[in-house]
Amino acid sequence: MAKKTRRPAVVGVVIFVVLAAVGWNAQSWFEPEPVEYVTAPVEKRDIEQTVLATGVLEGAKQVAVGAQVTGQLKSMNVSVGDRVTKGQLLAEIDPVLQRNELNRAMAELKNAKASRRAREAMLRYYELEFKRQREMNAQAASSVSELENARAQLESAKADIEALEAQISQAEIQVETAKANLGFTKIVAPMDGVVIATKFEQGQTLVSTQEAPTLLILANLDTMTVKAQISEADVTKVKSGQEANFTVLGDPDRQYNGVLRTIKLAPDNISDNGSVSNSTTAVYYSGVLDAPNPDYSLRVAMTAQVSIIINRQPQTLSIPISALDPDQEISGAQHKVRVLVNGQPEDRTIETGIRDNVYVQVLSGLNDGDNVILGDSLSVPADGEASVVIGG
Repeated sequence: MAKKTRRPAVVGVVIFVVLAAVGWNAQSWFEPEPVEYVTAPVEKRDIEQTVLATGVLEGAKQVAVGAQVTGQLKSMNVSVGDRVTKGQLLAEIDPVLQRNELNRAMAELKNAKASRRAREAMLRYYELEFKRQREMNAQAASSVSELENARAQLESAKADIEALEAQISQAEIQVETAKANLGFTKIVAPMDGVVIATKFEQGQTLVSTQEAPTLLILANLDTMTVKAQISEADVTKVKSGQEANFTVLGDPDRQYNGVLRTIKLAPDNISDNGSVSNSTTAVYYSGVLDAPNPDYSLRVAMTAQVSIIINRQPQTLSIPISALDPDQEISGAQHKVRVLVNGQPEDRTIETGIRDNVYVQVLSGLNDGDNVILGDSLSVPADGEASVVIGG
């Protein structure tokens, strides 16, 4: 009888335990899962508002050295990459043609001076003859026609002298021109710099007609110039003297700093008559900035990604731009954001200032250390130092 009484009690205990476990699981099934919030702290940081542009690098001073005379290139004394100093001999053109021209001009000058001396001797003779005829005519010893003939010969001799003087002046100019052309056969560096390109080889013939052919290009690479193409939408935001920085495609991790020196008042596609070409392409204005190049890592014609700093706010309260929901924008500067307070979301109205590519300045509505909500799950991308918080 004792065994029969104990068995129902054990069964009852087992049933109670099973029902309790089922009840606990059922309660846990119906309880809502805690929400995971992706948040970012409100922190102070430097924010820079920039205008972006693409530019091309040039030497701060770049000169195309041309040949001003025609002839065969006798020698080329430099190569690409050579550093040269002002006045250094770069190349020489065969001077035979120019030397012959100088000799011819000097011979013509000598001949003109000899002719002048001969005419001066004749002038002295005609002066004496005219004086003699005038005295004889006064004494009725010669006719009037003889006197007039002497006067005409004297005046003709004077005119011949004047013509020869002009001829001598012209011959002297030709001599000076020939000397200059002979000097132009020796091509010297107009400045200190580096040879960045050569256009001709030794033995080639240079023909100088209306435009001097470019023999080589010199550039001062100690300082580089960036010509940045600023769109018409941004050009009103920039001005001379603003700080700028840029990177080049070959070394995107290295930043070079400079100052915007000038901004052209007309776009690059302006024509010779002052009109802008009618096209569907955007209008760009060239902004020029200089940057030091002590290690010559920057080279001519490199492409630069330029950032012109138009506003900078140091150590200002900021939040990631992703915290701003476009649907919660109240006005251009006012937004509604959510802040996590004690595990619960809370709406705040904030006023924003400048922004960069990642962060936006907070002028009011948030405090340092607040946590703004970026999203409700890990699937929401977070900018900056985001963290996941489980809320109730």
